[in-house]
Amino acid sequence: MDREAGKEMVVKKATGIGRRDFLKGALAVTGSLVGLSLLGNRNKVLAAEDFSGNPNRFGMLTDITRCIGCRRCEAACNKANNLPAPKVAFDDKTVFEEKRRTDAGIYTVVNRYANPKTGQPVYRKVQCNHCAEPACASACPVGAFKKTPEGPVIYDEKICIGCRYCITACPFYIPTFEYDDAGSPAIQKCFMCFQRISKGEVPACAVECPVEAITFGKRSDLLRIARDRIKNEPDRYINQIYGETEAGGTDWLYISGVPFETLGFPTNLGTKPMPELTREFLSSVPLVLAIWPALLGGAYLFAKKQKELSNETKQ
Repeated sequence: MDREAGKEMVVKKATGIGRRDFLKGALAVTGSLVGLSLLGNRNKVLAAEDFSGNPNRFGMLTDITRCIGCRRCEAACNKANNLPAPKVAFDDKTVFEEKRRTDAGIYTVVNRYANPKTGQPVYRKVQCNHCAEPACASACPVGAFKKTPEGPVIYDEKICIGCRYCITACPFYIPTFEYDDAGSPAIQKCFMCFQRISKGEVPACAVECPVEAITFGKRSDLLRIARDRIKNEPDRYINQIYGETEAGGTDWLYISGVPFETLGFPTNLGTKPMPELTREFLSSVPLVLAIWPALLGGAYLFAKKQKELSNETKQ
């Protein structure tokens, strides 16, 4: 048996297909991804201009001074998005013993902090902030993320290649990767209940909040509401609206009675949109770096599919 025949047999035993067929499949995947990446590079170059935003877009305002840590927003989000049952019940307050972050099955979490002045608990709701010019959309080489005219930053799982650049690019460390199915890359995060907003409905967390700590409306109106509260109750609030200018502005806004840095907010983001800072770098990233993770996954899927077809034929 010559060397080439030996290699062919090894590949065939491991995958259920011949090495030549495997390579043809891998090359087909590569060709498709190169085309997608070329389109993605064009999107990256134009990203900062494309995400100017709709001045009448919607947003959310969280008043941290009103939040009581009931976690009903978490429960509402879970139900509205058909997410898996939580590991810890929504009425179990032991979750506050550690700082949590969102993940593939939890789009929003509430964390507890101590008020540095009084020592009393302060609660912060964490979710995607829906940047006016989102870094995740700018970093995505295939345009899987999109800033909608309505405000939410949404995601198309069908064209995602699983490169996870969005996770690295997000200044708020929000997008998470779904690892349950290695063959179906999926990024998970809050989508501001876009499915509800599209039908003229209010996001679930705002509907269920019993103390009106979460307000939904046009971003311009929310800024006015926030400024009025700060002006009318200066002893209750610090003079800052988080998200008004941070990272170029976000559509999820916060007002608070304690400095935001004490609540785990990143406060060193500046006021420039992230795409402006990364556009030139991203547009120069070699295509092979963008498509390599997807190439490996695509080759694996091709081999898996061919093996399944082979088994079906034998049966």
